[in-house]
Amino acid sequence: MKTRVLRFLKMLFLLAPVCLFSHNFEGKKSVDPADGMYSLVITGYDWGPSVNQVILDMGEMHSNANARDFKVTVMRSAEGVEMQPEEQAGERSVLFAFISDEKGNRIKDGSHITLTLLVGPDEVLSSPIKYVFKDGRGGNQWIDYKLKIVDKTRNKTWGTEKERILPLVDRFDLSGTYRHEDGTNLTYASYAPVDTNSKLPLVIWLHGGGEGGTDTSIPLVANKATNYASNELQNLFGKAYVLVPQTPTFWMQSASGEYTRGEINDIYNESLMGLIKKYVAEHPEIDDKRIYIGGCSNGGYMSLKLLLLHPDYFAAAYISALAYHTEYISDAQLSSIKNIPIWFVHCKDDTVTLPGKTVVPFYKRLIAAGAPNVHFSYYDHATDLTGFYGGDAYRYNGHFSWIYSHANHPDFDFDGKPVEIDGRKVSIMEWMAAQRK
Repeated sequence: MKTRVLRFLKMLFLLAPVCLFSHNFEGKKSVDPADGMYSLVITGYDWGPSVNQVILDMGEMHSNANARDFKVTVMRSAEGVEMQPEEQAGERSVLFAFISDEKGNRIKDGSHITLTLLVGPDEVLSSPIKYVFKDGRGGNQWIDYKLKIVDKTRNKTWGTEKERILPLVDRFDLSGTYRHEDGTNLTYASYAPVDTNSKLPLVIWLHGGGEGGTDTSIPLVANKATNYASNELQNLFGKAYVLVPQTPTFWMQSASGEYTRGEINDIYNESLMGLIKKYVAEHPEIDDKRIYIGGCSNGGYMSLKLLLLHPDYFAAAYISALAYHTEYISDAQLSSIKNIPIWFVHCKDDTVTLPGKTVVPFYKRLIAAGAPNVHFSYYDHATDLTGFYGGDAYRYNGHFSWIYSHANHPDFDFDGKPVEIDGRKVSIMEWMAAQRK
């Protein structure tokens, strides 16, 4: 009996390494060492979207986190898109780490750690989109954005994206589609307030030339149009619907496929107006006496175009980087809209939509015609409003005047004096919220 027991134990001892090896092999076969799960937080800034946080699934409870323990590297790519080495790959700077839930909300103890990453207008590796030139024109598009995160103290790695959290974009319905009677298809994003017990205004934003297509998130994130659903701006309007239509190409496209600056008709104004009217009809909670339209560059052109074609429909307009050339607007057309409240925003050093051919002469014509409620904030440059990246010393492209509109920054007129309502100084969005037909 004793001999049989010893033989059995000896057999187990000899087989043990085989069993252990088999177990470890199967584990390595099914689990990639860089297969930890992470989530990206993508936030809109004046310069566009940036990945400003990454949420790590730790797989176990933790009560503290240290930013110095982590190394974050990124790979950026897009099929058929050539990138310079400095925008393809590199290390992201980790500023702060804290214990959080799976959505990045800070908590005392939890199984997730959120890393706050350095972002900035010149931190190209922080951007999950890229402006790409294709078929003779440029546009913003999402790119492949892959992180590898290493916990140097725990020898743990994350390399699989679980989800993307876009705090303000996630407030929008991105699924809107509209087919006009002429066969034109438009897509759109929209925001509907929770409270629909009273009539509420509608704010319409028309994107620039680089945000066309069918991905409705692009017009929201490429230049921070999401801000119209922010608590700050919603409070100014006492809550408002937000509609962000998207053209398949660009608003200023003529029948020939070339740009029009007003000299000939574009191909989208009829379908766009059809979309707007259909959206309003489907939402009876919208106050039809408080419908506001605005846009930048291409969208500024189209905003003015719709005013000229439908002067009795809109309560006010907010237009930045206007691309409509004033020479193509007749005195009769100008007279038809002179009583519409309009606020223009532009930069003096804009080399794309030249102010001397667009907004400056048009504004002066409106004033000369006796327009009673037209304003124009004329900035020297587009600069860093936050003060974090150089303040007034940092300059964006002069075309980017829309950053002021989205930030509700304009509060002065062409003569430099403040814009006032009943003796009270107001910003552009405060002013617009007060306008009604």
